Amino acid sequence: MTTLPFADADWQNFPVLPTQGIEHGEVFTRRWVVDLILDLLGYTADKDLCDVKLVEPACGTGAFLLAVASRISASCRTHHRPIGDAIAAVRALDLLDRNVQQSRAVVEEQLTSDGWQPDEARLVAAAWVNQGDYLLRPDSAQLADYVVGNPPYIRLEDVPNDRMAAYRSVCSTMGGRADIYVGFYEVAMRNLAPGGRLGFICADRWMRNQYGRRLRDLVTSRFSMDLALVMHDVDAFDDQVSAYPAITIISNRPQEAAVAADATRAFGASEASDFTAWYAKDELESVTAEAYQAARMAHWFPDGDSWPAASPARLAVLEDLTERFGLLENDRTGTRVGIGIATGADKVFLTKDADLIESDRLLPMAMVRDTTTGALDWHGTFLVNPWTTQGDLVDLAAYPRLARYFEGHGVALRKRYVAVKQPQRWYKTIDKVDHRLTRRPKLLFPDMKLTIHPVLDEGGLYPHHNLYFIVSDVWDLRVLGGLLLSKVAEAFVEAYAVKMRGGTLRFQAQYLRKIRVPDPTAISESDQSALAEAFDKRDVRAATEAALRVYGLAELPD
Repeated sequence: MTTLPFADADWQNFPVLPTQGIEHGEVFTRRWVVDLILDLLGYTADKDLCDVKLVEPACGTGAFLLAVASRISASCRTHHRPIGDAIAAVRALDLLDRNVQQSRAVVEEQLTSDGWQPDEARLVAAAWVNQGDYLLRPDSAQLADYVVGNPPYIRLEDVPNDRMAAYRSVCSTMGGRADIYVGFYEVAMRNLAPGGRLGFICADRWMRNQYGRRLRDLVTSRFSMDLALVMHDVDAFDDQVSAYPAITIISNRPQEAAVAADATRAFGASEASDFTAWYAKDELESVTAEAYQAARMAHWFPDGDSWPAASPARLAVLEDLTERFGLLENDRTGTRVGIGIATGADKVFLTKDADLIESDRLLPMAMVRDTTTGALDWHGTFLVNPWTTQGDLVDLAAYPRLARYFEGHGVALRKRYVAVKQPQRWYKTIDKVDHRLTRRPKLLFPDMKLTIHPVLDEGGLYPHHNLYFIVSDVWDLRVLGGLLLSKVAEAFVEAYAVKMRGGTLRFQAQYLRKIRVPDPTAISESDQSALAEAFDKRDVRAATEAALRVYGLAELPD
């Protein structure tokens, strides 16, 4: 790995977190939270901790090291070993010399108070804690049994350019506008010995944001996501910060069972102890208490796309459905999810004047307002269509009225980016028209809606870009529409989609593609009839009851 020189002055050039006054991305962790993480990892004093290696990548002022020193001290007493045997049991780093000195003092004081000789305590503290950048030091490659901590929160673009380049060169997951903690996750996981475990408390944005995609890919391809304990409302830090924290436990082994948990504001030291006891049972039952909810799943979610956000009980259901059913978009059934046409100039390309141009250049368009009632009610919007059925632009010479119309709006059309790139094709829409789609039956979905809202077009309209569509070679679209009208299908979208102000959901193709569905031939005739009837009547309750039967669920938890 690349090694760069750095001093306190370099690090102090980094900006403080807005309105928080926390320097250098440092957010210090409360002791009971540290103990919770160590307990969840199984780093406990009954084990011989001299024979395992623990790494703390950014030790700060020693919050984790204080608890580690206490546990190692107790372990040495239990196993009748001198504290000097633990001199290689811990490796901690920090960029700031003042943090290194304070962490050493914390370790030395803890060991001395536990009855070890001051000289021994000083030697151990000096060996454990050193100054350096975990992401760039060559000895970061040493394998560890445990990596623990609270990595710094700093946007990568706020790092000086030379160091940012060095970070990107050694951390392949740090793409886009990643936070520096992404690199800490990557280096920590790659440094885990077989069976080794990582325990971080850190912002959970990487589990869903685009910049975390490569890190999620790394986790799902090579490691086991054991626990995600969301603690957004918990007073986990010494300072008040808006960090969206979660405790994550990741192991260097194939994926096995995983726990999703969510803590409330009432979660504290006592509740953490209760949660640890439940977690250690390794049983499949879920738990709901005032301070936390938790569910154990057979596996974690299998790909690097955004991981869902929902209550633990609902996540467990979604993981089960992910295991048992295939994706909605499926080559075998010819089921495809898409978006309607973007024109780049709706004021020009959309009209309600049926006599505006040559009639065969007007394509009836499905608009969001046509879907409001749940049944398609066309309001007479047409696309001024420049495309032939073969997918080429029409020859304007063959359509004089169309030519005059486009030339009348030529200034606006030629200013568009697509026209600047291809001046000879200045009258094209951004997307081509696929005339086959017009004739096909399809389910239409408005982009933004409080609840999922499939509407059937029997064939005849072309969707506008504010509508998403589903076509299929196999599905009866009334049956599929009933399934997608249900709260089960909506739960998938709700778990993955961006939620707008007021609770409005985005029903975009990327989220609709997350929905899992059964093989259409596996649905009984009675359930097919129930789903189709519920769809026709827009009866969400009946659709959900039928969907629960089809999915083999007793209920859909909140």
